[in-house]
Amino acid sequence: MEAKDLLLDAFGRIHATVAATLDGVDARTLSRRPGGNGNSMAWLIWHLGRVEDAQLASAAGLAQVWTAQGFAARFGLPLPERDTGYGHTSAQVDAVTAAPELLAAYYDAVHEQTVGFIRGLDAVDLDRVVDTRWDPPVTLGVRLVSTLADCLQHVGQAAYARGLDA
Repeated sequence: MEAKDLLLDAFGRIHATVAATLDGVDARTLSRRPGGNGNSMAWLIWHLGRVEDAQLASAAGLAQVWTAQGFAARFGLPLPERDTGYGHTSAQVDAVTAAPELLAAYYDAVHEQTVGFIRGLDAVDLDRVVDTRWDPPVTLGVRLVSTLADCLQHVGQAAYARGLDA
């Protein structure tokens, strides 16, 4: 098995879990903040999509789906266009609202771009340095794994938040 096959499987699991988590969810559950101040499902799904989108687009030299495919305008959030959610205040978390269909459409488009990029990789590509701001510099392989780790955590948190009503 090639490394890209493992990456495709891992990103595919995120995609499947996002879809299952959003399937049939109601607006109240989507916007509820566990414990009153936790991140809502809407924020978590939006954020993981933004993280994957921003990280992969940068590493791949592609435009972000968020802007290139008009999702920033479709969401209409009162946030800077390039915002990914890092360091959000409670008010900013509350501001991230969207219908489950829009969240799913955005993540579907991000996933499609991710898969297209990964399918074109060779093993040697994973050693390419994509970020020199760190010591040691970050390779594409490390960036992909860190993106996976972040997105897996957030989709798990979203599924947990949904299950609080069950």
